[in-house]
This record gives sequence, C-alpha cells and structure tokens, in this order.
Amino acid sequence: MLRSAANQPIRDRLADLTIDGLQRRSADAEAELYNLGITFTVYSDKDAIDRILPFDVIPRVLSSAEWTHIERGVIQRVAAINLLLDDIYHDEKILKDGIVPAELIKGNANYRPIMQGVNVPHKSYVNICGTDIVRGGDGTFLVLEDNARTPSGVSYVIENRHMMARAFPDLMNGIGIRPVDNYGLMLQAAMQEIAPGGVEDPQVVLLSPGTYNSAYFEHVFLAREMGVPLVEGRDLLIENDKVYMRTISGLSRVDVIYRRLNDDFLDPEAFLPDSMLGVPGLMRAYRAGNVSLANAVGTGVADDKAVYAYMPRIIKYYLGEDAILPNVETNICREADALRYTLDNMHNLVVKPVGEAGGYGITIGPKATKDELAEARAKLIADPSNYISQPVISLSVSPTLVDGGIEGRHVDLRPFAITGEKTWVLPGGLTRVALRRGSLVVNSSQGGGSKDTWVLE
Repeated sequence: MLRSAANQPIRDRLADLTIDGLQRRSADAEAELYNLGITFTVYSDKDAIDRILPFDVIPRVLSSAEWTHIERGVIQRVAAINLLLDDIYHDEKILKDGIVPAELIKGNANYRPIMQGVNVPHKSYVNICGTDIVRGGDGTFLVLEDNARTPSGVSYVIENRHMMARAFPDLMNGIGIRPVDNYGLMLQAAMQEIAPGGVEDPQVVLLSPGTYNSAYFEHVFLAREMGVPLVEGRDLLIENDKVYMRTISGLSRVDVIYRRLNDDFLDPEAFLPDSMLGVPGLMRAYRAGNVSLANAVGTGVADDKAVYAYMPRIIKYYLGEDAILPNVETNICREADALRYTLDNMHNLVVKPVGEAGGYGITIGPKATKDELAEARAKLIADPSNYISQPVISLSVSPTLVDGGIEGRHVDLRPFAITGEKTWVLPGGLTRVALRRGSLVVNSSQGGGSKDTWVLE
C-alpha cells in the first residue's frame, strides 16, 4: 500500500480525485490501449482471442531504498545464472561437486547438449532476464521464479508509463519518478556488445514467430524501440555458416539475433525437424561463432522450477555470497521426503509443474476443491519429478481500482535485466495484479492485469 512518507504527495493527489473521475480516466485509458493495438493473445478463448492487458490506473510505488535492494538482488541472480550456464556447458564443476544433481541438469527438457563447448561473448547467456518477485506479509522481497528464455512484458512497462503520463499528468508532475523510456537504447547497446568479435557495426535483428504469436505486439514494439528490422524465419538464410537477411536490395549480413521463439523452433536441422518458424542451419552458424543469439540456446535449464530451488546454493557456490533476494521455500518433489511432505500437506501448499509457464497447471491447495486436489495428487504421484510445492505466501497487496471503488489486490513484480558486458536493470518493472478478489494468480492469461511501477528518485 502507499504508506511511506515518500508516498505522501501521491496519496494526497489521489485523495483529491473522485472514484467516478478515476473510473472515467481508467475507461479512456483502456480504450486507448485497445485502439493502439496493445494486446496479447489468449489461445484458449475462441470468443476474445486478442485482448488488452487490463490496466489499473493506481500506480505501484517503490522507494529508492526498496529499488536499490531489488536491483542488487537481480544483478546478483543474473550473474549466478550466467556462471551456472557457462559451467554446465563447459567444465561441469558444480555437477562434479554435487551442489546440483547432475540428473536434474542433464535430464532437463531444456538442457541442450549441442551447446557443450560453445563460447558466448562475455559468458553472457541470459541477455534479457525477467525475475518474478513477490513481497511476503513481513515485507521481505522473495523471488518466485526466473525467466531466462524469452521473458515478455516489458512493452507494457513502457506503454503503461506513457498511458499514465497522458491520463494522469496531474498525479505525476513533480513527484520525481525514474524514467523507463531508455529501455530500447540499452537493449540495442547490449546486443551490439555481444556481437561476434571483429564486427565494427553489428547488424541486429529481432526474430519473431509471426503475427499469430501471443506477444507479437511486443515484438513490433521492441524492434521499433531498438531501431532494428523485425524478421521471421523465412526472411533469413544461411550461406557458408553465415546468416543473411533478405532485403529488397539483396542479401544483408546479420550479426546478432534477438530471438523471441523457443529453442525447439529455432533450427529444424538441430531441433524440431518440422518447425516452419526457424532458420535451417542457424545452429551451424551459431556454433561457428558467426552470429550471436540473445538469449543463448539452452538457457531454459536455468529457469526450470526445480533448478530454481537450488539457486541460493548456486549463488553461494559461484559468488561466495548469500542471496540478496531469497527464494520462496520450495519442496522438490523428485526427492522422496519432499514428495511425502507435499502429499501429506497438499491442502496447504501450492503445487506447480516445473515446465509450465503463464500460471497453467498450478494447484493452490487452500482454494482447491476435493476433486481438484485428487486430480493434482494423481498427477503428482504419476510424475513427481515434474512438480515442486511451496507454501502459500501471504502476498502484499496494492490499492487497485475495481467496480466498487478502491480495494487491495495481490501484486507481484517482474523487473527486466539486460546483460551485455555488464547488467542493467530497468527501474521498476512490470507490476502484475490479481484483479479477482482473493485471487493469488496475477498472470494475464489467467485474468490478471498490470500497473505502472514508479521508482522514486
């Protein structure tokens, strides 16, 4: 909630606005989002496949001290993830030392043997990372999960800020809010930093699966913000293990690809042979060092929910430090004791499949029916390695505009970190809000919305 002394000017200004006035401005803002095409896709809803991400006009405010803590924790975590990835695809010291079970890595669906021995510039595998953070009832910031493959949502961070500037200039003026408009420039700079050696003016492109992808709006947005071409697999070809882009004036060499499609679809020669989205031979060019990919291939092994449970140990192993941002307590159901504990306490736990994203497959014990618990139990017994469990966190709430006025709703935060030679974190991030009363699920695909996140100077 907006409690601290630093938030007093914002509280005072909100108090001067009527609920009707807020509702009017909110409706205007959502209409503008739709007219601008700022939408995402819900494949499971045939009646409303394209929809806006519901936008709450009451911002989430973080003090400078709170942000400094979050920023340090995110930078530490990204550093450890990159060290882990470089190690498991080279010397495997962490596996030999027994810090992380070898079978957890080698048996992971996102582990890519083709990456063994491949060197990436600056040992930076995860160039764009989205770290999902929650705040417990005691005020502690906790990491819920890492998104190290193709994290999405940053376009909403920037567009939410633009929307607030248009709809609520009277609320923002003179407050001293750290800007978010330079994300595209920072991303483009990092992409140039990871280009293959010896390239003076790297050509960067953003590779999208195409218009039917749920995050296509974001792909267009980021290509525009970076000032780079937006391409699909059919726009690229490989000659002599080098990547070229088809243009109206002929072939143009490509040095860096910010890819927004998963490993499986990147190259039909190396992964799924029937993929029509990727570029045949791309992995040959990549392994030869003639093109850089962001994020690197094989990063998904680091954001697996079972590997997540080992992150405090991973941070300690590589950096010799305790985690600045602790994990939520996690039970790894592949381990017998953790499985037994989870089965005995399912009614009090959140049970998650390790390979799913977007809030799918989660069972929240205290809110589940007997049938839902029975179904989750059966799935857990059948495939324990696919699940983790966690206690239900007493999530912090943020004031949110709803039909009946202003009420508290549960929120999380996804800061976005960009890593080239060094790591930079966008001030704030995507605050997602569970719009349904009592809900803990903030994912857009499950009915959640978003807020502008203000980091005070």
